[in-house]
Amino acid sequence: MTVHADRRTVTPDPGHRLRRLRRTAPLRALVRETRLHPRQLVAPLFVQPGRATRAPISSLPGVSRLSPDEAVVEARRLAALDVGAVILFGLPAAKDPIGTGAWVEDGIVQETLGRIREAGLDLVLIADTCLCEYTDHGHCGPVDAGGSVINDEAIARLAETAASQARAGADVVAPSAMMDGQVAAIRTGLDDAGFSETPILAYAAKTASAFYGPFREAADSAPAFGDRRGYQMDPANRREAMREMTIDLDEGADMLLVKPAMPSLDILAAARQRFEVPIGAYQVSGEYAQIEAAARLGWIDRRRTHLEAATSIVRAGATFVITYAAADLAAWLREGND
Repeated sequence: MTVHADRRTVTPDPGHRLRRLRRTAPLRALVRETRLHPRQLVAPLFVQPGRATRAPISSLPGVSRLSPDEAVVEARRLAALDVGAVILFGLPAAKDPIGTGAWVEDGIVQETLGRIREAGLDLVLIADTCLCEYTDHGHCGPVDAGGSVINDEAIARLAETAASQARAGADVVAPSAMMDGQVAAIRTGLDDAGFSETPILAYAAKTASAFYGPFREAADSAPAFGDRRGYQMDPANRREAMREMTIDLDEGADMLLVKPAMPSLDILAAARQRFEVPIGAYQVSGEYAQIEAAARLGWIDRRRTHLEAATSIVRAGATFVITYAAADLAAWLREGND
């Protein structure tokens, strides 16, 4: 484009009319660079003891705590929508200082994994491997007298948990405790238990984020004292995130996870450039809840915002996205979107 000296006339440059490829929906679809597919979506399921129960979570509209039988019903719905996977979080009947409910063979996640496995659904079954939902103090491992997590005892318990989850039917175990050496301990534990083929999805870049609030209500996992900044990453540190991911891969991780998603898109993009393994991103509870709240107030278009958010995460480099909007996104993608 040329602007003449008197600024009253403009000679357009026909060689740079990018709008030509934006004129119609079919044309925009033809040249779209990033495509979201339901198989890239992972739906979190919160499971609790009981039968035929769904307990709505007030801070996560549309999401409920499910009894194992209802989790199977929900898994069937997700599979019918072509969602790729579910990730299970457990709410045990009882808690203790070391998190025993995480690894017992009749634990709530183990029971639910078995039931969904028996249903024969076309879903990848991922088990969140952590202790915070099972400890009575809400930290991701046993704590000492000063309230600090005992790292080496925690990773031994995490390895035991991962093996128990694999025996129950988990396709993938996903350690999220951010304990040093957890991936190596879990890899050894899985191999020793005869599960050398079970992959590890490492929550490698998990920050001590302010976006986790609704999850702590959903999983009843808020710390009874202190916080998790002593073992989760500082959100300000990108280079540290790269180091965490490198270490986890060296210890035997098969996939990496960035959490939260949209506040960490720069980390996700940098990881995609550096590592060749599958990389997921977790659109966490606070990200989802913000969209839902604004949509309910009529401030944003719910469908378009969820689709744009998930697409941006994939555009930044995610192979798959864990999101509470998985079912809705899959339904919308089936209908087509512009």
